[in-house]
Amino acid sequence: MEKSASSPDQRPVRIGIIFGGRSGEHQISLRSAESVINALDQTRYEVIPIGITREGSWVIAADGQRLTPFEVMARAEQKVALLGDPTRRGLACFSSDGTIVETIPIDIIFPVLHGTYGEDGTIQGLLEMADIPYVGCGVLASSTGMDKVIMKLLFEEAGLEGVTFISVLRAHWEAQPEEIEKRIIGEIGFPCFVKPANLGSSVGISRATDQETLRKALALAARYDRKLIVEQGVDAREIEVSVLGNDQPIASLPGEIVPQSAQFYDYEAKYIHAHGADLVIPVQIEQSLISQIQEMAIRAFQAIDGSGLARVDFFLERGTDRLLINEINTMPGFTSISMYPKLWEASGVRYSDLLDRLISLAFERHAEKSRNVTTFDLH
Repeated sequence: MEKSASSPDQRPVRIGIIFGGRSGEHQISLRSAESVINALDQTRYEVIPIGITREGSWVIAADGQRLTPFEVMARAEQKVALLGDPTRRGLACFSSDGTIVETIPIDIIFPVLHGTYGEDGTIQGLLEMADIPYVGCGVLASSTGMDKVIMKLLFEEAGLEGVTFISVLRAHWEAQPEEIEKRIIGEIGFPCFVKPANLGSSVGISRATDQETLRKALALAARYDRKLIVEQGVDAREIEVSVLGNDQPIASLPGEIVPQSAQFYDYEAKYIHAHGADLVIPVQIEQSLISQIQEMAIRAFQAIDGSGLARVDFFLERGTDRLLINEINTMPGFTSISMYPKLWEASGVRYSDLLDRLISLAFERHAEKSRNVTTFDLH
């Protein structure tokens, strides 16, 4: 049973919305956070917008106004930090000389952060240390869901079939580029997709069709991560499904992404051009395939020990209807054109109600974890 999204004394829940961050997906995070803030019921939630600059500084608006993420980042007026001390739960506000002048209590955090230092278990670890409930997956699920190589190995262990792939360390490619490229051509072939192992939103991803484009793709991906992944290209439809829940997760109706011009669903199609791709919701396929996609999505969510939310992406191979799992995203986009909320809307859950459920799930997970005994006395 989900717990009520309310504070103990029934006052509005004070929710910190964290956005920005030291990631290639910084701007995407601001867009997602803006949508989340606008959709939260102001009578139920007291929103504290918390920005993290590209350099890693934590900032809030000094005047306490309900500002947009973009305005908070532009002003960057009040330096703050989240304390890892559970006896002082909240945001520490600093004076110009670095002295803590105030601590703002926080009931719950919604880390609307995409990519490194936000979706990879790092911010989740800090929130665990601070003993503050937070929306989304925990440390393990976030870190394994972020690393595409580890993620795919866990999927294999769970019996979920995916595309053929190999991983490459940036250091090895820089030291022996010809050998690495030869291995990729021999084991993966063309076309193939080259990606940073620990990034999302199609940042740093390229499609390679020959050795020249492969070399450029590796160089681009290597700008963003020390570990790269190269995946075999397949002629397939791109299907996505949203997952919601903790120990008993449910899956939404699946949808299909049909890029209009790009050869794959790239960054611009996702976030810049509202009509860069058609989102077909629900996907037009047989009910048996829909059920299979939903079942596989839940298995993938459980394989990484997910909680709260995730979006699971699949390939449906043309001609064979072979279903291949692509990846899981533990903090999917929440912009007005993002697939995760759109899939739930098509499944009967409105955006604002979805946020309420995610917040309730966060309180539920925190309460469940709080049952754990953390001390042991031999006497």
